[in-house]
Amino acid sequence: MPEPADDRGDDRGDDRAAASPAMASRQVLLALIVGQLGLHATMAGLRLATPLQALRLGAGAWTLGLLMALFAAAPVLLAMHTGRLADRLGYHRPVQVAVGLALLGMGFALASVWLPDVWALGCLCVAASLTGTAANMGMLTIQRTAGLAARNATERMRIFSWLGVAPSFSNVVGPVATGLMIDASGFGGAYALLLLMPLATLATARAVPVLPPPGQSAGHDRRAWDLLAVPGMKRLLAINWLFSMCWDVHTFAVPILGHDRGFSASTIGFVLGAFTLAVTGVRLLVPLLAHRIEEKRVLAAAMIGTALVFTVYPLAATPWLMGACAVLLGLTLGVAQPLIMTTLHQVTPEGRHGESLAFRSMAINASSTLMPLLFGALGTAIGAAALFWGVAGAVGAGSWLTRRLASVEGRLE
Repeated sequence: MPEPADDRGDDRGDDRAAASPAMASRQVLLALIVGQLGLHATMAGLRLATPLQALRLGAGAWTLGLLMALFAAAPVLLAMHTGRLADRLGYHRPVQVAVGLALLGMGFALASVWLPDVWALGCLCVAASLTGTAANMGMLTIQRTAGLAARNATERMRIFSWLGVAPSFSNVVGPVATGLMIDASGFGGAYALLLLMPLATLATARAVPVLPPPGQSAGHDRRAWDLLAVPGMKRLLAINWLFSMCWDVHTFAVPILGHDRGFSASTIGFVLGAFTLAVTGVRLLVPLLAHRIEEKRVLAAAMIGTALVFTVYPLAATPWLMGACAVLLGLTLGVAQPLIMTTLHQVTPEGRHGESLAFRSMAINASSTLMPLLFGALGTAIGAAALFWGVAGAVGAGSWLTRRLASVEGRLE
């Protein structure tokens, strides 16, 4: 355990206080989970509503692509600033800013209902940028706080597994609630409902202990890119990017495969839903097995398992076989995130966890922004099956990176 903060005070005082038994309590963990749920569900709901409203306004495919890209593009640009803000200020002030951005974004979305078409599309673009930024800022701050709350690697793995359920649940709650409200009372009612969700984040923040304001960071003048020189950091970020790419390919290519096989929209939805349920299930299981899990071995098995599933996936000719592949893929991809987060926190120098999480966030959001464009071009040229097999080869070949993590194994406990 780190030593107590001295009278001079710095950012590390916030980190040290966070790593106390009180911060690791169930009440605080629940507050962090609900806090992430409130912000992420808002973004997920808006991500469903904006393309639907844009289509009703007569927007074309390019406009829809721009709208969807803005949810991830702004976080890529602001992630490092957000990470440093969390390192400098701790939990409460960044979360308050995130809630403010989400509320402002939903205000723009609500205003779009009563504005002319061109102005309405502009408001939706602003809303997408603000809510995407808010969700990312909240995620980085909450993940940093959760990681520092743990007292050892096993507890940290459990915390990140529970915390990883929030995005999966948000991707169900936000879109389903939004869709029901659109059908019942139009886009205005849906946006009004989404406007309330960030308030849950604000309310539950009271359960997270208010820590003394830290002073100036000792490492404030260091360049963020210096973190890449930390042993194991580049390998870990590369592994994270490969898993993120697999996630994006699955989301992009399954509808194409299902359409080619003549499956209905509900059948394709069943396949994607099975994947989400498997992700959630394995993240609920990891806390029970955390004391027996060795990060680098399980990550290697997850990468090889993912490569095998991607190899078989295009050969699945029936909905049930595709659903089985989706479940297996959900298990391998779902187990990876808590392990990566655990290892990332353990190799990160003290006082710079926000920055290291920002690197991870930038990679994920850049992948979500650019990869679908690349997948679209490749899918048109070589077909969805070849796209699956190409990614299988990449993630299978990348499994050797987990063996190199042995060089930092001494820092993983």
